[in-house]
Amino acid sequence: MTDRLLQMYRQMLAIRLFEERVNDLYTRALMPGLAHLYIGEEAVAVGVCNALRRDDYITSTHRGHGHCLAKGAAPDLMFAELLGKKAGYCKGKGGSMHIADPDTGNLGANAIVGGSAALAAGAAFSSKYLKQDRVVVCFFGEGALGQGVLYESMNLAQLWKLPVIYLCENNLYNEYTHFSETTAGDIMARPAAFGVAAASADGQDVRAVYETVAPLVERARRGDGPAFVLANTYRFRGHHVGDVSRDYYRARQEEQRWVTERDPIAILGTHLVERLAADRAALDRMHAELTLEMDRAMRWAIEAPYPGVDDVSEDVYA
Repeated sequence: MTDRLLQMYRQMLAIRLFEERVNDLYTRALMPGLAHLYIGEEAVAVGVCNALRRDDYITSTHRGHGHCLAKGAAPDLMFAELLGKKAGYCKGKGGSMHIADPDTGNLGANAIVGGSAALAAGAAFSSKYLKQDRVVVCFFGEGALGQGVLYESMNLAQLWKLPVIYLCENNLYNEYTHFSETTAGDIMARPAAFGVAAASADGQDVRAVYETVAPLVERARRGDGPAFVLANTYRFRGHHVGDVSRDYYRARQEEQRWVTERDPIAILGTHLVERLAADRAALDRMHAELTLEMDRAMRWAIEAPYPGVDDVSEDVYA
């Protein structure tokens, strides 16, 4: 288990370093458009994806870089996609919110809130119909709890016993509004209304996420139907990279408390050192190595060529 936790630590750290460089690209005006950083939520993606096989599927969200990397995407190709370069996963045409990587089972990020709920159910139906033994995880934020397509999809998933996990990342804020102002009632009562198995987890503790999700994944793989997981987490940065001053919708003290007391990387690092006798110096070396890797990946993407003019009509099907 120690080796798995060290791997999880490395993955969370890689996501953090990747996102910090995405913010740097934006502030230097090298990246077109906006990006929604996953900083603070790394334990959710890493804990979930470690419970999956490489050929299992995920669907992602507008805040999807962490999901993509945790499922196995390469940072250099991720950077290239964000920068609109031809070497990117979608040849530079998808950008931050539409990255897909079929080779790692990533069916794609989606800029529409709740937009992948039905896609995930469809992929799960395909897996069951073709007897492929694949499980699907549908990531979405708490804002999607107000979208009808989520409940339509969960209803069919339960009726047809589809192998899909609906994974709600509740980072407390629907853009700039606290979820308590938009979401009525008990969140956990919603999947219960469909008879869907449900569980919650501390989204800042990667061990808790993994231990909650892993048995539900195996349950789905056995054919016992869908599940719903509520991962309680927090985004340390703004809704997007341009959301710098956040005092008007959340207290600075609240933000600082989460950053200093509930950092998922620090929580696992402390556990590794104090409980499992991991070498703090080795963790520091891992940080230094990953920093160099991310810097190399970012520089490669910056220098990579843009698509040619003739590429504009490629991969257009409608």
